[in-house]
Amino acid sequence: MPALLDSPAQSEAPAQAFEVRRLDAPFGAEVVGLDLSQPLNDADFARLHRAHLDHHVLVLRDQRITPAQHVAFTRRFGPLQIHVQKKFQLEGQPEVLIVSNIKEGGQPIGLGDAGHYWHSDLSYKEKPSLGSLLHAQELPNEGGDTLFADQHAAYDALPEAVKARIANLKAEHSYLAKYEELRARSPWRPALTQAQLDEVKPVVHPVVRTHPETGRKALFVSEHFTTKVVGLPENESRALLDLLFAASTKPAFQLRHQWLPHDIVFWDNRSVLHLAAGTPDSERRKLYRTTIEGDQPF
Repeated sequence: MPALLDSPAQSEAPAQAFEVRRLDAPFGAEVVGLDLSQPLNDADFARLHRAHLDHHVLVLRDQRITPAQHVAFTRRFGPLQIHVQKKFQLEGQPEVLIVSNIKEGGQPIGLGDAGHYWHSDLSYKEKPSLGSLLHAQELPNEGGDTLFADQHAAYDALPEAVKARIANLKAEHSYLAKYEELRARSPWRPALTQAQLDEVKPVVHPVVRTHPETGRKALFVSEHFTTKVVGLPENESRALLDLLFAASTKPAFQLRHQWLPHDIVFWDNRSVLHLAAGTPDSERRKLYRTTIEGDQPF
């Protein structure tokens, strides 16, 4: 569970009059009137935490905060995870991953193809991410949207026979699943060192995971990181995964986020997949991401 209290100053902070408004979408909500540059008291934090569980994706509008404030707020939800691509850490703030298509001196300043395939962040770790917070720094004039897909709704909509079939199955997740394909598309994406490879050894998780805070079941596979269903012949594994990938990203279960300046989008990686819709090469896009460590899926 997230920590409700970091310091007496936070506990005694005045209440903030913010609103949580459901988006005109199958899920998701925007938070208006919250100022994360100011201390957030326990009651307001608990309200925000509840909204995150209820809506899966929160859009925190107009957050004019520093990277250090971004990290401090994220840390209230749990330990932070450092991405394996350490060359794209923000200088002085290693918990922040730069997500950007911008090049300076012919070199990328951030991970430019993050989110090219549907995925849940860090599902390839023993303890995948609880959630991620992405803060807009520089936005393109066109493109740059982020799509989300509700994995509780996707699971609930499966035929009962499919639910029964996958109830006790496990699948392998690997950071390397699409890595060379992405390198072929983006030659600047670095080859991984042995130390990095050791950080991202394949792991096995349930195909259907139970949310540790709400108890709801969700599909937990993705085209980016899930490589096979354990114990099935390769052809059966591929056919089942293809069926589940298609079921998990149906348009009826999707939310498209169109970014506004200073948005922070905070999503629950236990509940949703996400995808970057793409940005034209002629446009500049830069965002800062923090990631919260979650629990081992069950």
